[in-house]
Amino acid sequence: MRPDGWHLTEDVDDFLARAGDFLRSRPALHTMPLTVTEKLRSGHADGTVLGRLVQGDEVRATFYRRPTRHLSVTALSPGQADALAAHLAGLGLPLSGVTAVRDTATAFADAWRRHTGAEPVDGPSVRLYRLGTLTPPEPVPEGRAHVADARDLAKVVRWCGEFAAAVGESPPLDAGTWAASRYADKRYTFWETPDGVTAAMAGATSMVAGMVRVDPVYTPVHLRGRGYAGAVTVEVSRAAPAAGATDVVLFADPGNAISNALYQRIGYVPIADFASFRFPGGAGR
Repeated sequence: MRPDGWHLTEDVDDFLARAGDFLRSRPALHTMPLTVTEKLRSGHADGTVLGRLVQGDEVRATFYRRPTRHLSVTALSPGQADALAAHLAGLGLPLSGVTAVRDTATAFADAWRRHTGAEPVDGPSVRLYRLGTLTPPEPVPEGRAHVADARDLAKVVRWCGEFAAAVGESPPLDAGTWAASRYADKRYTFWETPDGVTAAMAGATSMVAGMVRVDPVYTPVHLRGRGYAGAVTVEVSRAAPAAGATDVVLFADPGNAISNALYQRIGYVPIADFASFRFPGGAGR
């Protein structure tokens, strides 16, 4: 029996051997740690620190801390959040921020301030949706879906770069940074108009624990408002269950009423809100 408390490692295989069942128990809610650890397991180890909370010889929560020093953690009680903050501060492990379901992120940010003196600053929030009954919107715009291949790579990179810039991600995404980015290991589908104009794009992660995440969804500014984003999202959302996925999820900016209305109209149901906080100055005092 392992002692209760947090156990840290950079060995993703050891981490998944001990915490994989916990992550797979709620694949929709654990979409990010599942895809991040799968990428690390597939040969993209980069110094990410992985942690698991053991209580009564069972894993109750996990986190990962990327080389950017940003922490992502599964749901915690306020007491668990305080214990984690105290543990990481005691190790002298600096953090640039935290992301988690809203209550957990808030509890951890408050605890980090108490233990380090670092004043949290509000960051972006996202809403997690899970596909229920897929309902294609009417009318469907004319055109067809086209699964991207090697010939489309330049356009995929350019459009992902435009998406990343629009949502404030850094550093800038281009051909030089593509291979190491979070976008490089996804599959992409375009929506093409009858005259061959590429009008929208949707990406999808590889299936992990029966879960596929639709990400990103992008339409160039001059083509928006014509139903192309909905059409390509439906195509990707239909393909995932056809390939065996049991959970299809996506994130949306809760402040974007148009995208939230679209996703709900085609059958996505909100299941959790995630919040993030930045910690300027790293670990504080």
